Amino acid sequence: MHGPISLCHDFESLCTEATASASLLTNPAKLIDSVETFLFDCDGVIWRGDVLIDGVPETVEMLRSKGKRLIFVTNNSTKSRKQYGKKFEMLGLDVTEEEIFSSSFAAAAYLMSINFPSHKKVYVVGESGIQLELKQAGINYLGGPEDGDKRIDLSPGQLMQHDPDVAAVVVGFDRYINYYKLQYATLCIRENPGCMFIATNCDSVAHFTECQEWAGGGCMVGAIKGSTQREPLVVGKPSTFMMDHVTSKFNIKTSQICMVGDRLDTDILFGQNEGCATLLVLSGVTTLETLQSADNKIQPHYYTPTISELLAAKDLANGLHSSLL
Repeated sequence: MHGPISLCHDFESLCTEATASASLLTNPAKLIDSVETFLFDCDGVIWRGDVLIDGVPETVEMLRSKGKRLIFVTNNSTKSRKQYGKKFEMLGLDVTEEEIFSSSFAAAAYLMSINFPSHKKVYVVGESGIQLELKQAGINYLGGPEDGDKRIDLSPGQLMQHDPDVAAVVVGFDRYINYYKLQYATLCIRENPGCMFIATNCDSVAHFTECQEWAGGGCMVGAIKGSTQREPLVVGKPSTFMMDHVTSKFNIKTSQICMVGDRLDTDILFGQNEGCATLLVLSGVTTLETLQSADNKIQPHYYTPTISELLAAKDLANGLHSSLL
């Protein structure tokens, strides 16, 4: 097994080999040997909707057999870590809650890191994943799906009241978004002194089903940016908060990490910002045409059709073993 010095040396050679344009991954064994930890996005990498992408179980098993640490980082805030654990289990993957970092958890973790006052509240524009993580962190909240059926009366003389104790608005993907939530969040951010505007992510689209791309959480964030004229604090990818939390929790160096994802502006940028090796898979949002477009300024070290291409390293090892017999 490689020690830290060999890992750092191998990673530097990967960086040297990376050019302005990404290279097709042709030597997966070298990439695998150069890092200790793989960070995987989920939507478009591990699954599409509720359908597992071909070769994922075998790839996960192979990497674990090589002693690699696997961590799953997702910008999808609709579920908590516990809920994601159940999804992994449903799909036949053995993944612990400690190996899952969702943007819903990142929002709660950020508020805990700044000692969010116990007497203050969070208004949620999002789904149960955010609520469950806030509850587990002991943070008071309101909003969420419970406000999904509320309507606004815009007749003359009407005034909407809001809670002055709301000190943060957390915005994530919300299939129950409505004008009531937008107005409530806007009032809190604009009128409550010091109220924070926190976004779980700004993804424009996502793979909520295997059939097509769907408008992502960035749409909800964008609406509130427009009404408040405020920029949010983003806690999901590509912000550094999630990476700092992961590296601190597991005591790992970013030079020993490979970030694997399907999005250039979140996954790959997330890895690049921290000096990680980066591998783009074409099984999700990004197409080869987009990657190679002259307009694209974000280039991973490598790209490959799906993460199952990493299995070639296992095949190579098996071939070498057979030749020695």
